Amino acid sequence: MQELSKAQRARQAIRSFKILSDSVILQGVYKPSGMVGDKLAEALRQLSPEIYGSMNDSRVVELKGLKYVIDRMPRGIENCTRLILTAQEDFEKTSFVKIVPLKRRRVSYAVSETELCFVITTGKSEVYDILTHITFLNIEAQKIFHKGCNRARGSCQEWGELERLVARDEEPVGEELEQAIWNLSIILGRTYHETRETYDYLEKSRRDQGANNGLFRIVHGIGRRVMTEHAAAKNELTIYFTPALQELIDLQKYASAWAEALKGEIFRLGFQERPLHVVSANMHSMRNLLYGPGVLAAAGMAVPADLYEMVRTIRDREPAIEEYAAGHGFTFLEDHSGSNIDANLIDLARIRAEDIHPALSIDPQRLARERPVLVVIDYAFGTQAFEIMDELLRPCEVVGKEVLFAVRSISIMGKAGVLPGKKGDIMLATAHVMEGTANNYIVNNDLSAADFDPGSVVHVGPMLTVLGTSLQNRDVLERFLSSSWRAVGLEMEGGHYQRAISGAIIQGHIPASMKVRYAYYASDNPMVSGQTLASGPMGDDGIVPTYMISKVLLEKIASHVDSAEQQPSPEPAP
Repeated sequence: MQELSKAQRARQAIRSFKILSDSVILQGVYKPSGMVGDKLAEALRQLSPEIYGSMNDSRVVELKGLKYVIDRMPRGIENCTRLILTAQEDFEKTSFVKIVPLKRRRVSYAVSETELCFVITTGKSEVYDILTHITFLNIEAQKIFHKGCNRARGSCQEWGELERLVARDEEPVGEELEQAIWNLSIILGRTYHETRETYDYLEKSRRDQGANNGLFRIVHGIGRRVMTEHAAAKNELTIYFTPALQELIDLQKYASAWAEALKGEIFRLGFQERPLHVVSANMHSMRNLLYGPGVLAAAGMAVPADLYEMVRTIRDREPAIEEYAAGHGFTFLEDHSGSNIDANLIDLARIRAEDIHPALSIDPQRLARERPVLVVIDYAFGTQAFEIMDELLRPCEVVGKEVLFAVRSISIMGKAGVLPGKKGDIMLATAHVMEGTANNYIVNNDLSAADFDPGSVVHVGPMLTVLGTSLQNRDVLERFLSSSWRAVGLEMEGGHYQRAISGAIIQGHIPASMKVRYAYYASDNPMVSGQTLASGPMGDDGIVPTYMISKVLLEKIASHVDSAEQQPSPEPAP
């Protein structure tokens, strides 16, 4: 039997996790402590994602991975014995409490203290993400059970102290808190300072935003669940997938409703015959660059000569920016389809010459002459990127006529993990390689390293589009970096966007010559311990790369030569 390399075993584990996940969706139910759950855990252990650190060490509980998961799962997840994944339900008129995690646009409802319902509107990537987190939590729960509860004479003394603590209404303080953290560190197999750092992190988000129940209750909840499972099989955590989800999981219901609303707004504003430039980005950077100087001038403040300093100056002036932008060609479209993707529509012909920052190479006369419109859409999640772009590029029907918008360029800006560099670096895609499939897409990227500020670190090469950020293995990534692939980074949406763009070209919705731009800034390096996404956000360090990419994209769009004869001719407005 041939001996597999570490990278081959890891890729096999990713494939197994995906196949198992797809099978439980079709099956409709599974238990993390059952046979399929054990197989999912085995695949995750074999994969050993860097983001989950010491997950495979049975002696210690993985705290950074725990923080990462708790930030992305609904409050109270530790107490649940029933989790239901469903398509859009009308919960608004019920007493169920709506919950949105701290760091994921994921909607769920607390049906009871032990039952949560996840509303899946963004496709299979969302399901894979949830199942990965559940599997991780179950692995750590088993450790906590064996360290604190599975003793010959019952639970250990530290577990008893933890139970008495969580039964109280008030939180411990002072010496009592220090003693409680010390007892907890024994259960977790971690040092006092490691436990204290995790406690402080979760406590801050608990108090400020109500995002979790705090470290003591989280550890007690997942440990107690396993203890009750051992007492009676009926108490086992069970995951259900409703028939509604099974029917809609590969359809584009939410993306279709989202695109219909966006196209309707484009018509309402009279932009249907104008050149459109689609940008997938955050909701603030393009707006702030275009309207920030005008806001400062209107307030009688000097506009800093340095573009990034200007951005820092306006960071706390959100209401003023929104008000000013609304009076100068800016429209915000909030999503109500369930896709969780808002949009900004910006009429660049209404940008005043005096409001353009000196650092931006933009010709206001060209904008007034060509009258381009920015369509900025918020970040998609994984496979959702294909669905929304596919629907957006389709023709729409107005009064019985098929109308095709004049899309002149598509720009994708996002965060990604860098392979040869460090946080803050910039990556430009020359291709997207779909992990776990034979699908690869060459990108004729209208961006180069020369477009960016002198001294910027820019990596140019293929990007790996991955199944999920929590399913990454160092050996696999090292192979994509050091082999003839020479990949420079990994992300979750680019390949799916390009698949939709390629399909639209084949169908004649957009020309093959249309400008396409892909630029990412490095939010993490998944190959380096301490630099993964579990190490926390970039904070202020993310301003320069975010706004540098936004600046370059704006300049490219503003200098675009409109070759309308090469574009599909849109039908005249009725």
